[in-house]
Amino acid sequence: MSESSPITPDPNQPEAIVNAGDRSAKTRQLLGMKGAAPGETSIWKIRLQLMKPITWIPLIWGVVCGAASSGNYTWSLENVLKAAACMLLSGPLLTGYTQTLNDFYDREIDAINEPYRPIPSGAISVPQVATQIIALFLAGIALSFVLDLWAGHDFPNVTVLALFGSFIAFIYSAPPLKLKQNGWLGNYALGASYIALPWWAGHALFGQLNWKIVVITLIYSLAGLGIAIVNDFKSVEGDRQLGLQSLPVMFGIDKAAWICVVMIDLFQGLIAAYLVSIHENLYAAILALLIIPQITFQDMYFLRDPLKNDVKYQASAQPFLVLGMLVAGLALGHAGI
Repeated sequence: MSESSPITPDPNQPEAIVNAGDRSAKTRQLLGMKGAAPGETSIWKIRLQLMKPITWIPLIWGVVCGAASSGNYTWSLENVLKAAACMLLSGPLLTGYTQTLNDFYDREIDAINEPYRPIPSGAISVPQVATQIIALFLAGIALSFVLDLWAGHDFPNVTVLALFGSFIAFIYSAPPLKLKQNGWLGNYALGASYIALPWWAGHALFGQLNWKIVVITLIYSLAGLGIAIVNDFKSVEGDRQLGLQSLPVMFGIDKAAWICVVMIDLFQGLIAAYLVSIHENLYAAILALLIIPQITFQDMYFLRDPLKNDVKYQASAQPFLVLGMLVAGLALGHAGI
């Protein structure tokens, strides 16, 4: 998720207002959001900041959507524990691995865009970051293997998905491929990682992952590509200086904003149309209705000033997008896809 501009308390303001600003900056720092304040000394809080907890939420939600689309999830204690373990895998462990890896390879661009981040600010050493990357990766693969054993899989589906997702995370951030250098490839890899991969993991844990679910979620991930573009607006200056071809750099701010919203709305609409084609009309109608407030917030905030309103837009519109994902998952489970 994108974040707003840094908060710098004014010494002339009342103390209560300054303290509130300090608390906000510290919270942003802990969550790994833009607008944080440097100066944290707790190594564990610094490590958590590297893992960007704010980014775990879509992955955790994706597991819920996958469990719903499997059509086999029931509310038993065992299934709740399985789902929670899969959320731990997709969120804190492998998303934490991905975000730490990204900070490791983005330390030069962060020195321009977000100099308060743990690595460019000197709050944590590069060897400590490398150790964290390895530990999170190994813990994630170990947990994925445990989930396969727990689910009784003959083939280690979840482990393979974890390895595949970790590989995508690596080539997204690391040279020589560094997919994020290309606005289209990088943003699609990011969108698919946030929508398709956790969805597949949740579906595979409770059902049989099949090509239809894979294709549908990859199409849905094109809406996620649009969401990923929103994140690029906060780092336009650094991307330009380092030659990264993000879409705002390639097409300019206004055109990139339009590409972003068209991708978000169009591919949600296509999923709704697919639900009509499999006679899940009620779910299709709910999904279509959930697109309307997103369009409203795009017009109110994002298209008017994507640099200033990216956070406000995401906070307003994304709840409707992720709720629509669950609606689609329930529809697919109900249809037995």
